[in-house]
Amino acid sequence: MKEKIKNWLKPVLFTAGGALVGLAYYYFVRCPTGACPLTSNPFITMAYMGFIGWLLSGIFGKGCSGSCNTQ
Repeated sequence: MKEKIKNWLKPVLFTAGGALVGLAYYYFVRCPTGACPLTSNPFITMAYMGFIGWLLSGIFGKGCSGSCNTQ
């Protein structure tokens, strides 16, 4: 059970961190006219940045521990 939690902990934390970065981005870079599709709505900004955070969590994975075939 603990191994399953460890496998999901990093993607969840990166996604939550990305959503918080998205909220800060919306707050500081907000589009006052509403014409900017990314920054006109905080939920869209948070979802987009959360997705980027989730993608980044895969980059910082464990990788291969000597048992990979790269051929």
